Amino acid sequence: MPQTIHIRVWDPLIRFFHWTQVMGFSIAYISEDDFLSLHVLAGYYISSLLVVRLIWGLVGSHYARFSNFIYAPATVKQYVLDLIHLRARSYLGHNPAGGAMVLAMLCSLGLTVVSGLVTYGAEEQAGPLLSWVSGWNGDLWEELHEFFANLSLLLVVVHILGVLVSSLLHGENLILAMWTGYKERQEDEK
Repeated sequence: MPQTIHIRVWDPLIRFFHWTQVMGFSIAYISEDDFLSLHVLAGYYISSLLVVRLIWGLVGSHYARFSNFIYAPATVKQYVLDLIHLRARSYLGHNPAGGAMVLAMLCSLGLTVVSGLVTYGAEEQAGPLLSWVSGWNGDLWEELHEFFANLSLLLVVVHILGVLVSSLLHGENLILAMWTGYKERQEDEK
């Protein structure tokens, strides 16, 4: 008779990064122009989280490493096609689409942070890039900042939909797994 085993997949740093990134992005997105100090503080927080995640993606635990979930584009495409046809296989760590989404979100958030820092320096005459960007076109950079922030939000929505579809397809609670760090698997008793 099969029994359920719990396998630790997401380490505490990954879970902390994930949920505090949700919090930081939400605060930054909602505060926008109305609460500039809070917006900037949330942006700095997001940037520090991104740096830690990039380092952890190189030296962290097995399932946190980029080498564990970066797949060839053809593999990602095939996984998405299989997912659409409800026949995608289950992965213990990130599936190919999830891995691609992690990379897309890290890039989009990184570009949001960089464009925000340039905007802050050019328009507010403040921040760490002030001496480099003084006199730059702040309006252009603000438009880029808003574009990447909105792209990040779109990626978050697609990510949530992917998590829900994968959870239903594979009969697993991926949201709970990101809280607890554990995924459940069935194992035949010997």
